[in-house]
Amino acid sequence: MTFAPPHPLYSAPVLSLDGKQGTLDGFRGSVLLIVNVASECGLTPQYAGLEALHRRFADRGFAVLGFPCNQFGAQEPGTSDEIRQFCTHQYDVTFPLFAKVEVNGPDTHPVWQYLKRARPGILGTEAIKWNFTKFLVGRSGTVLKRFAPTDEPDAIARDIEAAVGGAAVEVPDAVP
Repeated sequence: MTFAPPHPLYSAPVLSLDGKQGTLDGFRGSVLLIVNVASECGLTPQYAGLEALHRRFADRGFAVLGFPCNQFGAQEPGTSDEIRQFCTHQYDVTFPLFAKVEVNGPDTHPVWQYLKRARPGILGTEAIKWNFTKFLVGRSGTVLKRFAPTDEPDAIARDIEAAVGGAAVEVPDAVP
């Protein structure tokens, strides 16, 4: 068995939408698209495109990970059960969803701290501006790219294709 040193993305504690405590270590070696999601946002229809990406690339070691967040216009007010029911019935979501997190401020979840430091936004700002900000993470945990909330899932398929196919060059993140 090979020892993998702690990595801030894979070792951060996460709570699944069904209340199970864990980490993202099970996703080590996969290409990930990590997204802060919301059920009552004008961008909520992106769930369909995210699910399509998840299904299209899943057999190539890819997963979408959704982290509900209520920090933007209180657009994710539901309980975990309500979020799961909405995502399942409205968009047939099968990708992993986690318990609500904060992506900005003093209570920013460690996964989001890592993502924001690794790939700041425009003019170097780390702040997440809105729901459906997306981070593409390579197989080693390197954050390859940050996408704006308005970047539609189908428009980033080429970047995912490159990452799962090994064509993307993984540049080490600025933070360990």
